[in-house]
Amino acid sequence: MNYKKIVAEQIAKTVGEHLSVDEIVSMIEVPKYANQGDLAFPAFTLAKVLRKAPQAIATEIVEAVSDKHIARAEAMGPYANFFLERSAFADEVLKEVLELSEHYGDWDYGQGRKVLIDMSSPNIAKPMSMGHLRSTVIGNAIANLEKKVGYEPIRINHLGDWGTQFGKLIEAYKLWGSEELVKADPIAELIKLYVRFHEEAELDPTLDDKGRAWFKKLEDGDPEAVRLWEWFRSESLKEFNRVYDLLGVTFDSYNGEAFYNDKMDVVVDMLEDANLLKVDNGATIVDLEKYDLPPALIKKSDGATLYMTRDLAAANYRKNTYDFAKCIYVVGMEQSNHFKQLKAVLKELNLPWSEDIVHIPFGLITLNGKKLSTRKGKIILLEGVLKEATELALKQIEAKNPSLENKEAVAHAVGVGAVIFHDLKNDRTNNFDFALEEVVQFEGETGPYVQYTHARAMSILRKANHTIDTKEAFSLTDDDAWEVLKLIENYPNVVRFAEEKCEPSVIAKFVINLAQAFNKYYAHTKVLVEDEAFNSRIALVQTTASLLKQGLALLGVAAPDEM
Repeated sequence: MNYKKIVAEQIAKTVGEHLSVDEIVSMIEVPKYANQGDLAFPAFTLAKVLRKAPQAIATEIVEAVSDKHIARAEAMGPYANFFLERSAFADEVLKEVLELSEHYGDWDYGQGRKVLIDMSSPNIAKPMSMGHLRSTVIGNAIANLEKKVGYEPIRINHLGDWGTQFGKLIEAYKLWGSEELVKADPIAELIKLYVRFHEEAELDPTLDDKGRAWFKKLEDGDPEAVRLWEWFRSESLKEFNRVYDLLGVTFDSYNGEAFYNDKMDVVVDMLEDANLLKVDNGATIVDLEKYDLPPALIKKSDGATLYMTRDLAAANYRKNTYDFAKCIYVVGMEQSNHFKQLKAVLKELNLPWSEDIVHIPFGLITLNGKKLSTRKGKIILLEGVLKEATELALKQIEAKNPSLENKEAVAHAVGVGAVIFHDLKNDRTNNFDFALEEVVQFEGETGPYVQYTHARAMSILRKANHTIDTKEAFSLTDDDAWEVLKLIENYPNVVRFAEEKCEPSVIAKFVINLAQAFNKYYAHTKVLVEDEAFNSRIALVQTTASLLKQGLALLGVAAPDEM
């Protein structure tokens, strides 16, 4: 049931000559205070057109209202305010959620079209740090949202598995490495070598030349260089997948930078055929001055290709392979210019799908306000953080519920979920500082708080031991239940908004609000009293539990039934 539309149709009786129902819907607001009703229309927007005082317009609107879903309408200054009929609302909303179950909030405007999400993309031979968390969990949540609205998401892990850094790593391994040590702890040993290389190169710049020479050998297919590169890559992937398993994230493709080595000539030829290539100081570029952007570097003066060439090749390959409706890049804000250039070059090639390239930027995770740097060895390993979070969760579970079965599994769901949730509750473009102790708390606006609320609702359902009668009319009219019901009814709109904005924090804030409203309801209401409203109250508990679980699932967070 679309209550905004119902209200809009009533408003249209008075102002339909000037505004369509859809236009009215877009203008309807939710009042800040409960005594101002459930929905409101700003009549002052029509004052000039109608040449009337806003108060007079509001009065005319409310006098024309007649619908069973609207209990009453009042003119409050320049607003027409609407109070919905609570019993009918409760009955319709609860029945819809119970009927649709996990499909409540689904949309079908995706129509099965493919959406590619380029996410995570760690560099080979480097550990998965906290810096990789954002792209991974934001990308995964966006993929879940795309599925919810009818698209087919394709998760792509564009591995950083090519480039000069591999030449540097090979040189470092040749100078100071030990096969035995690398086999024993691949990533930790390789990162030591990488950091040492940069420290030594500051004192001996010839090392950089040697690193570049090894990368040239790799490009030319030198057996030793290829062997080491393949070894570094396979060991890294094992490590990465262990972390992805902890996060519950999977991928449909691991095609990284190296995959496009033989696919770049195609796009260079396309640029040449379109007369877009220019030579500037020996480098081959595409001039993007008309977009107010710096030139896109296609080839260096020595003929070597660059990130832009590779990303153009990847975009072209992905369009030809998947025919995507959207190709979303979940990459840090510092790369915004790069993606503007990518889109502009594709536009210059007159490719209509250039508009389907979407960069989803995000802010940084900092530690004590400082950016983390792999090069200087200032990293916090993601796997270590997830394990520590799980341990903290286990301590709290043992204090709260020592007899809980499957404590370890629940602690994993809570600890890992806490880290994911904390990231996603922040608007993705914001920077935030990470402090683990604050994240794994069962109180406050945290993942564990929402999970605990879900577990509480499931506990109530077990105690009630009641099969909900959906043929009976549900009627809940008290203020606390009303706040919960309004949130539940609005959930499909929340899903759509979150998907359109690629903003998982919208879902995170929704489940926090729902958990808070439900806990207030539970504190003020004797839910388990078997009276005439018992069936309705249990239906409310069931729908709340269902939406908390679903909302958390969209974020990639589990919802244990017991905690």
